[in-house]
Amino acid sequence: MSAVAFDTLKFVKTLRNAGFSEDQAEAQAEAFAAAIDMNLATKQDIVELKSAMIQMESRLIIQLGSICVVSVGVVAAIVKLF
Repeated sequence: MSAVAFDTLKFVKTLRNAGFSEDQAEAQAEAFAAAIDMNLATKQDIVELKSAMIQMESRLIIQLGSICVVSVGVVAAIVKLF
């Protein structure tokens, strides 16, 4: 199902009025509708992407926190040795 309301009948009529044959107009309408359906993000796609980004952000924060803790530990060990 297309994410955008695309009136194929109106598209076909417009092409026919511009001089296209019925077959040509229908073929172009089908191709155009398929291209729209394949290349546009739906609301569900955006929700899934947002969820994935939140998960990645959480993992990144944990990794950066771990790096900071280890760095402070290494600096403290070096300071203690001298």
